Amino acid sequence: MAAASYLPSEDQFLCSICLDLFTDPVTIPCGHNFCKTCITEHWDKSDRCQCPMCKKEFYTRPELQVNTLFSDMVAQFRQTAQQKASSSRSEQHVFKPGEVPCDVCTETKLKALKSCLVCLTSYCETHLEPHLTMSGLKRHQLIDPVENLEDRMCLKHDKPLELFCKTDQTCVCMLCHVSDHKMHDVVPLKEGYEGEKAELETEIQQMIQKRQLKIEELKHSVDLSQEEADREIAEGVQVFTALKESVERGQANLINTIKEKQKTTENQAEDFIKELEQEISELKKRSSEVEQVTHSEDHLHLLQRFMSLKVAPPTKDWTEVSIHSSHEGTVVRAVVQLEKTFSKEMKKLIEAELKRVQRYAVDLTLDPDTAHRSLILSCDGKQVSLGGGKKNLPDNPERFSDCICVLGKQSFSSGRFYFEVQVKRKTEWTLGVVRESINRKGTVTLGSQWGSWSIWLRNGNEYKAPDDPQVLLSLKSQPQKVGVFVDYEEGLVSFYDVDAAALIYSFTGCSFTEKLFPYFNPGRKDDGENTSPLIISPVRVN
Repeated sequence: MAAASYLPSEDQFLCSICLDLFTDPVTIPCGHNFCKTCITEHWDKSDRCQCPMCKKEFYTRPELQVNTLFSDMVAQFRQTAQQKASSSRSEQHVFKPGEVPCDVCTETKLKALKSCLVCLTSYCETHLEPHLTMSGLKRHQLIDPVENLEDRMCLKHDKPLELFCKTDQTCVCMLCHVSDHKMHDVVPLKEGYEGEKAELETEIQQMIQKRQLKIEELKHSVDLSQEEADREIAEGVQVFTALKESVERGQANLINTIKEKQKTTENQAEDFIKELEQEISELKKRSSEVEQVTHSEDHLHLLQRFMSLKVAPPTKDWTEVSIHSSHEGTVVRAVVQLEKTFSKEMKKLIEAELKRVQRYAVDLTLDPDTAHRSLILSCDGKQVSLGGGKKNLPDNPERFSDCICVLGKQSFSSGRFYFEVQVKRKTEWTLGVVRESINRKGTVTLGSQWGSWSIWLRNGNEYKAPDDPQVLLSLKSQPQKVGVFVDYEEGLVSFYDVDAAALIYSFTGCSFTEKLFPYFNPGRKDDGENTSPLIISPVRVN
């Protein structure tokens, strides 16, 4: 009977100390085998000479000799294993970019199947075999292959990160749990992962819902904007149609008026000409009669005839008679009438625009922390006037030290806003908006190039807009209440005479990059003529 072929397992050729194939194997008296170097170092470090496997103690240190038969068997097994590994390599997947390579392969890197959190090494199918078969290695924790295994180890304790601290939101090892995170809420990684995943999914869903709501809000804003655009187009078409019709009517009336006047002039001239021609005809007739009489030699008869010819001669004096053109001023009067029509239609537009901007009214209050020490603010924060002297107030960074002004407590960095200020019975004031970084210590220079957009009144009737360059404003009436409208994204600041529904001035093409604050300056007392306060008024749509 033929002997069955015997294929020794790899466990028989692994040193129990180094867990690798034997190198120069030796057999100690108890019968167990070890690498010569491994057992020698083990006994050198120990105070007793005993077998690491069976713990049998030797009172005399055995003399170690390489087991040549066993060494040959190990060499043959190594060769067979290498051939098998080489054959297996041809069947396994070669490492590709994006995959985790085997850390043990020295030649062609193969794709790792598992990573060991104890060894901090990734293994291909061949090099993973010991972890699947050897009892000592089976206890190691294997995971799907990952790169940078060092990141999974605690830097402080060199232990695997197996727990999650919910208190500090970080991964920790077992030693961290009993030291730095002893009183914290610590859970296993899986539980922590599931909790964080659920929380993240909830947060993501909330973020999605918020963005969906924002999409609906934006769509609604676009619809409102389209409605407003359609309304403005309709109003614009109506106004321009009225203006166009007025111009055409004015032009037709102008032409008809000039033609009628010209016809009257022509008729008058014709009447004069007819009358003159008739007089000329009569005069020619008399001249002919005189010519006939002069041929007679009877002087008495001649004198008597001349006397009869002198009776009732033409008596009209044509010296002052003339034809004057009556067209002067006709075009001017027509243009003046057109201007009245234009002003009327313009007023309608401004009234409609004022109603629209009043929808963006905000409730403002004055900020006492910014007020100059000479100013007096009302308890409700709606009025500001110049006091009799400087109050003892802290010189905080927000307060204006030299400029007699105060800012609104509310700031704006987007969108549109509108407010109204009563300026009745004042001879001097300044209103507008300024950027947050405007100079508050020392002189404040107003102007768009210095971060302020305002208008002012000086000397009772001198209105200006400190634009670049400064603009002198010509107003038909003195405003009693001024409306201020700002469109942050559009870069627009407009001022209105609320009661007259008239546009005072607009800053356009502004570039806003900071928060904007409403700006109020009640002006100096002007010998007691300018004591009335500036009053932030509630907005009432006209």
